[in-house]
Amino acid sequence: MTGRNEPERIQTVVIGGGQAGLSVGYHLQRLGLPFVILDANERIGDAWRQRWDSLRLFTPARFNGLDGRPFPAPWHYFPTKDEMADYLEKYARDFGLPVRTGLRVERLAKDGDTFLIEAGPQHFEADNVVVAMANFQKPRVPEFATQLDARIVQLHSSEYRSPSQLREGDVLVVGAGNSGAEIAKELSQRHHVSLSGRSPGQVPFRVESPVARIVLGPLFRVVFHHLLTVKTPMGRRARRKVLAGGEPLIRVKRRDLAALGVEAVPKVTGARSGMPMLEDGHVPEVANVVWCTGYVPGFEWIDLPVLGDLEPLHEGGIVKSQPGLYFVGLKFLYSFSSVMIHGVGRDAARVARAVESRARRGKTRESRNRAPVGVRS
Repeated sequence: MTGRNEPERIQTVVIGGGQAGLSVGYHLQRLGLPFVILDANERIGDAWRQRWDSLRLFTPARFNGLDGRPFPAPWHYFPTKDEMADYLEKYARDFGLPVRTGLRVERLAKDGDTFLIEAGPQHFEADNVVVAMANFQKPRVPEFATQLDARIVQLHSSEYRSPSQLREGDVLVVGAGNSGAEIAKELSQRHHVSLSGRSPGQVPFRVESPVARIVLGPLFRVVFHHLLTVKTPMGRRARRKVLAGGEPLIRVKRRDLAALGVEAVPKVTGARSGMPMLEDGHVPEVANVVWCTGYVPGFEWIDLPVLGDLEPLHEGGIVKSQPGLYFVGLKFLYSFSSVMIHGVGRDAARVARAVESRARRGKTRESRNRAPVGVRS
């Protein structure tokens, strides 16, 4: 461990040890570049382990492997969140990726051409930094949540694990996207559940069905991976919608919720007398509120002028205003599949090649600077 006055010098620092960071590490390693991966969790895969107990991935195993290592399960099996976490941990171990866990990066700044990374007592200097994180870092809860009665159990979806966390009585799930729909379905087995928010639509088939086995392969390969990209007019239109809103319901359908007695109610707009108030003025008497209201990027620790309203300012993950800074793992970074396990490898490979190219240019400049007078390098 290095002290505060002795920053460790590493050519490339990858911030984030989830699927995006490990994928970047795999490609940097293949190119023979020195790097380290910093992750705030105590164990690789914990970002998956910390989600609710019954969570399963939306994609079958054939789409859940990172480059160089297929997911170890039958093609049509939908892994649990713990199986995904264990896969990532084994992936890092099998490839010998230099992941340092328990290091939360608190500040990323720059001194001249050198990036400065602060992670608790440890400091790093780097020529390149890859921020390998999704847009979902900091839970978002409306300010009026503090006005609700103290007896109401309030959980953000990031804190929810199982129905045992809730009190007896009615539940209001706020946010009708995929997380809200899945949690509402689970809670409806024990509670009367109301689901608040505008429906984002739904995919027109069951992801576990035989039809999906035929449809999903071409859909991922052609539509999500190649057609819906920043290079196509259709992809650019889709990107604006994806960044501004949510994705359609994938596993749970609206009719499933209705059959279970889940009541669809308007948007929650405030609080009245300690209870949540709906857009139509109704105030439901509830004992529990689960906020499935998403996240904000949570990139305030980046002390550089690269943060936009919806996402960091980048072009395909490359920040041209800050040479040497890259992003991987963001929603629709290059294509619809960028945030998916199936799609992150292509973005990681492209960024790794950009790091290699920059390192090569740097060596060329250094060689020229060191050449004796009158000698051309």
